[in-house]
Amino acid sequence: MNGTASAPVRPEWVRPVEQVPDAAVDESLPLARRLADAPGLRRATIVLVLAIGWEIVARIADNELLLPTFSATARAFATDVASGELPRKAAVSLSLLLEGYAFGIVAAFALTLAAIASRVGRDLLSTLTAMFNPLPAIALLPLALLWFGLGRASLLFVLVHAVLWPLALSTFAGFQGVPETLRMAGRNYGLRGLRYAALILVPAALPAILTGLRNGWAFAWRTLIAAELVFGASSGNGGLGWYIFQNRNELYTDRVFAGLATVIVIGLVVENVVFDTIERISVRRWGMQR
Repeated sequence: MNGTASAPVRPEWVRPVEQVPDAAVDESLPLARRLADAPGLRRATIVLVLAIGWEIVARIADNELLLPTFSATARAFATDVASGELPRKAAVSLSLLLEGYAFGIVAAFALTLAAIASRVGRDLLSTLTAMFNPLPAIALLPLALLWFGLGRASLLFVLVHAVLWPLALSTFAGFQGVPETLRMAGRNYGLRGLRYAALILVPAALPAILTGLRNGWAFAWRTLIAAELVFGASSGNGGLGWYIFQNRNELYTDRVFAGLATVIVIGLVVENVVFDTIERISVRRWGMQR
């Protein structure tokens, strides 16, 4: 072709991606440094220090009615776990919480999808969140009792309120932060409606969505415990908040602290097992979060 030589065509090749373990440990480091770099050990050390401090302060105060020792609380906790009372109360609270949490997630995503679909939906979301997000969920419980009576429906109402607004705000903020190039790529592939949201917006906004899910869980968990503490539940079949309320009335302070410890343990398990696992296999693995 006019005396010009064509460039040689090289064969295509794909370099395999090396799999790096999630928690690579440098064996060359000293043992003390490796132990210090273990997050689980650091957290366990913090908990141990707090327990020792609690024991010391309680023994100095020497008043089991006001502040039981850590050892007394641990014995009460072990006794009620062995008898099955604490697991039953925890199961009642968690079943109610998961039901309200699920309803709140569905409502939040429906409201957010309406907000990204039209200007009216955006105005609706911004107006409702400005009105109801600052309103404490527990403040709505008296109205819920008037509307739905004493029982699960009233607690579900306040749980949905606790989850809905923080999750909707975080999800919508995540959707707004999706890069325009990803949006254009989705439209070029012909994605519209729910497929566009599921395949483009949700994966790109997943860090913000997970933050909203964490906040919604925390708000719902403390709202439920507070509601059970104040109002109990119908037929005396309450959860952990009712357990704490009953033992406070009977002046079993060690069991009150055992109930509070159960609330804390469940919160730690959900945060450090459920949400951390979801983040590790999704946004951290994809390089979207450090």
